[in-house]
Amino acid sequence: MAATAQQEPDYTQYMYNTMVVNPAYAGTSGLLNITGTFRSQWTGFDGAPETLNLGVESPISDRVGLGINMMRDKLGPSDEYGFAANFAYTIPLNEKIKWSFGLSGGLNVFNVDFTKGTYHDGDDPLLMNNINNQILGIIGAGTYVYSDNWYLGLSTPNFFSQKYYDDVEMAVNADEMHLYLIGGYVFDLGGTTKFKPAFLLNYVQDTPLNAVVTANFLLFSKLTLGAAYEIDANVSALAGFNLTRDLFLGYSYGYSTTDLNNYNNGTHEIILKFSLGSKTGMSYSPRFF
Repeated sequence: MAATAQQEPDYTQYMYNTMVVNPAYAGTSGLLNITGTFRSQWTGFDGAPETLNLGVESPISDRVGLGINMMRDKLGPSDEYGFAANFAYTIPLNEKIKWSFGLSGGLNVFNVDFTKGTYHDGDDPLLMNNINNQILGIIGAGTYVYSDNWYLGLSTPNFFSQKYYDDVEMAVNADEMHLYLIGGYVFDLGGTTKFKPAFLLNYVQDTPLNAVVTANFLLFSKLTLGAAYEIDANVSALAGFNLTRDLFLGYSYGYSTTDLNNYNNGTHEIILKFSLGSKTGMSYSPRFF
């Protein structure tokens, strides 16, 4: 019997911390960005995923950007901590279009406390020994092409396909390589309104293609309203507000479109982003990404 499940954390509002899926994004906005995200998935479901992420990225020259991502992902009896450092180098293709290449490296620390679960066979010897601080390496890469009103990126956060534990073949849990394709376009609908449709495709070998489409409106350079649809998974409403020139607060609520809806109260995600730099604040940028 085989089963597939979510391996990497999902983020409905990934577009505000794009570096979490593509290291080539680091520094491309021209600003110092500090982004914190809290996601509580499938609330009310015992052992449901909870994710914390902190991303910091900035340009250090006209062509070089650096960043770090720190993550904690809690799922049932397991806890995973991750740290990745990101490097990006940008090449101007012409006056408007730039092409960035990124690399990332770091590690994940994985823990499982089997005493926090209820099992059909509690005497199984595989459940007698917890997993404590198992370290797995991270090496990722990405490419990102962008201008003032569109972007397109291809990346993998980690090339490695690794086994968390393999006492017997039946107990193998492999972390497979994820490929991400992202893209978006900003339409200027007038002096006070911008519209950005975007997409994220996530491919993992031997699993169905995961696709997310979003549509966001930016009103008066202050208020963001939108929606997201993850095919065969959930639909989400998004809202955000620029509290100050440099500080953005965003929230999303996701509603499951599968049978899981019968067992949970939806998914909540909160994001807080601080942007600082020589350019006008991120919320006022015509790029809107």
